[in-house]
Amino acid sequence: MTEIKVPILGESISDGTISKWVKKIGDFVKADEMIAEIETDKITMEINAPSSGVLKEIRVLQGDNAEVGSVIAVLDDSAKEPVSLRESPSVPPKAVEQSKEKILSPAAQKISQEKNINLQEIFGTGKDGRITKEDVLNTPFPTVNTSGKEERVRMTRLRQRIAERLKSSQNTAALLTTFNEVDMSNVMAMRDRYKDRFFEKHGVKLGFMSFFVRSVVETLKEIPDLNAEIDGQDILYKNYYNIGVAVGTEQGLVVPVLKNAEYLDLSQIESSIAGYASKARNNTLSLDDLSGGTFTISNGGVYGSLLSTPIVNPPQSGILGLHKIQQRPVVVDNQIVIRPMMYLALTYDHRIVDGKGAVTFLAKVKERIETPETLLLNI
Repeated sequence: MTEIKVPILGESISDGTISKWVKKIGDFVKADEMIAEIETDKITMEINAPSSGVLKEIRVLQGDNAEVGSVIAVLDDSAKEPVSLRESPSVPPKAVEQSKEKILSPAAQKISQEKNINLQEIFGTGKDGRITKEDVLNTPFPTVNTSGKEERVRMTRLRQRIAERLKSSQNTAALLTTFNEVDMSNVMAMRDRYKDRFFEKHGVKLGFMSFFVRSVVETLKEIPDLNAEIDGQDILYKNYYNIGVAVGTEQGLVVPVLKNAEYLDLSQIESSIAGYASKARNNTLSLDDLSGGTFTISNGGVYGSLLSTPIVNPPQSGILGLHKIQQRPVVVDNQIVIRPMMYLALTYDHRIVDGKGAVTFLAKVKERIETPETLLLNI
């Protein structure tokens, strides 16, 4: 017999939740085949069979917690051939009261339909148990059958952690949001002009996020308060730029981090984002992928959001929210023209960042996006 234990889940993580068993007792599994998934407040990991054999025992049920190193299942590795799963004893169904079909008068039927009354709870006083109009009207209250309209599902560890961190951010930081808007005309034109050549050379599509990452990095160098955090009574300034890019998954929001983004060009940024998006879809993001961020960018525009107030990811001091690009009338050189515009939102911790710094940050990001050649020339 081989014991299957919870693997090391990462630094400072002592336990996880068994989110899914993909194998059941009696199944034959091959070495390194996934038998379960375990979820922490940061990532979801696979638990694989250490050897081939038959799963003989499951000690931790789906939805329950298990500590690192604890035994969650037992594998019989002496079994060489698949064996039939023993039939589990069936659970006798609850006794269900069988009653004759209710007989309604036409008036009773009309009233019960209008008021959505559950007729199973009405005793008919008419001939042969017939439900009369008076029986329906004398019902003290409408008895609506709500069976199947509610479902209780336990929050995942990731969702619980998201809730805790966001509420902690609101309770701890002095959060304010300032707004601006950016004309996307020039960056869209540059993208359209070079996207095919860019893809041919680098093997990845040219998106808008790489321009914003580059703009944010250059602007953070000028506004260092937004790349800092409070540590006790000190302010810790970061002289490196690890930019988190929020990604929505079926399990919830995750924020993989572009490490040392100041050294990445547009193609490297796009490749990294594409790689993280693929890992997020496949639940293969590692703790290292999600740690160490100094500033975050969140793009609600991909879901159609026109404007929002993003919440700072503690202990960071700022987050930039991007939104839907929309054709709007604007004044350019005293003329009303139609331009593709995007609202920008910067939420910041007012304990560190003053209003002047926040407003200046957005203005400089706007300027760099509207003149994207400056990003390539590094000016």
